[in-house]
Amino acid sequence: MSVAAPMIPTGILGIPQPSSSTSKKSLAAKYRGATIEDLDLAPALSITPESSVGNALGLSYDRDFSQLTVISAKTRSLLGYLDVEKIKKMLQEGTISESDQVSKAMNRFRTKGKVYKVITPDTPLEELDEFLSEDGREFAVVTDDKRRFVLGVATRQDLENFATRRPD
Repeated sequence: MSVAAPMIPTGILGIPQPSSSTSKKSLAAKYRGATIEDLDLAPALSITPESSVGNALGLSYDRDFSQLTVISAKTRSLLGYLDVEKIKKMLQEGTISESDQVSKAMNRFRTKGKVYKVITPDTPLEELDEFLSEDGREFAVVTDDKRRFVLGVATRQDLENFATRRPD
């Protein structure tokens, strides 16, 4: 007759708790060398600050996007993003209307003194996971290496979908 060993909580009696290197190893095992390209993201839908809020919402509903990137009409450079849930709340509160320009409601990226991590199709998924875990980030803008073009938007949901559809 065999007797099961008692369960001892991690960290008691000198049993070490998982370290960050252990969690990095588990992320590597979870994604097994996959990159953002493997997520098969839909192409980014970018709008300009001059677009109407109503038009932007319509586009987001058509594509089932929760964020839209906002780019300059002249230079096509990334200026910020539009959070669809925030826009819906602002419309309900009456702080904006559907005829207002996106510039009134967009979240602008800070460009002075801020270094942004470049996320490209070649970025490993474990790096994306770590990036999204920092400061409760909800998404990452995927660009080319030189940050000239917005290629897509990757979310925590994209990572979860990838992990569940990938066989063990």
